[in-house]
Amino acid sequence: MSIFDETFTMNNGVKIPRLALGVWEIPDDKVADAVKSAVKVGYRHIDTAQAYGNERGVGEGVRNAGISRDKLFVNSKVAAEIKNYDEAKKSIDETLEKMGLDYLDMMIIHNPQPWKEVNQGNDRHFEGNLQTWHAMEDAVKAGKLKTIGVSSFQKEDLDNLIKNSDTKPAVNQIQIHIGDTPSDLIKYSQDNGIVVEAFSPIAHGAAMNDETIKQMAAKYNVSVPQLCIRYDWQLNVVVLPKTANPDHMKSNADINFEISAEDMKTLAKIDQMNYGDASAYPVFGGKI
Repeated sequence: MSIFDETFTMNNGVKIPRLALGVWEIPDDKVADAVKSAVKVGYRHIDTAQAYGNERGVGEGVRNAGISRDKLFVNSKVAAEIKNYDEAKKSIDETLEKMGLDYLDMMIIHNPQPWKEVNQGNDRHFEGNLQTWHAMEDAVKAGKLKTIGVSSFQKEDLDNLIKNSDTKPAVNQIQIHIGDTPSDLIKYSQDNGIVVEAFSPIAHGAAMNDETIKQMAAKYNVSVPQLCIRYDWQLNVVVLPKTANPDHMKSNADINFEISAEDMKTLAKIDQMNYGDASAYPVFGGKI
């Protein structure tokens, strides 16, 4: 079986491909070509977001990828700032219109807190997230979305939706990479039947400069990105490496090797890496 054929079955019965193309920071006028290249390589899962400013181009790429729509899994994210029903409903309709698609395979809440508050305050916006969630549930009933999930939700954020709605999140997309492996949250999500997705598997590029990771990659005769993607893969999660380069798309998918249990433990012990310029990203509480 090709890596591109590997899927998880989510708690609503829908299958999600385990390897996805992330398109953050790929400009709207370039992303259609990236999507088409990825589909040609074999990718069947494309992950974008309202905040990325490239939904239009992703939709163009999906429509012109030379493969039937039902063979692709397309996900976007409701902007982190939206914490009410009406705005969420409107944003979902706008996303579909921008993308020129009749439906999305999945839509997720981008973050439990608006970006400007991330890591800055204790307000988890339980009520606002529930309102957005109800708008997404209604979009599923209307046939606009097949699946709904969340991103960067902690235990209490997940519990809020599970206890106060009819729909359990299908996925929790969280930052997972060597140097940042939130094992408790991964386990809690998976124990609750929620598929975990890993964004930033190469640590915003910081992994490329880590000596332990470089030595481990050399031991397995693979590149640093391949080692990082395989590490996440062995945690039983969906992995979302991002690139616009077709050669990188191919090599990112070439992970047919096994990291030993001992080496997985060594990699899991690596602590926080220096993200450099990426430290200002909203996910770390940087201002936008």
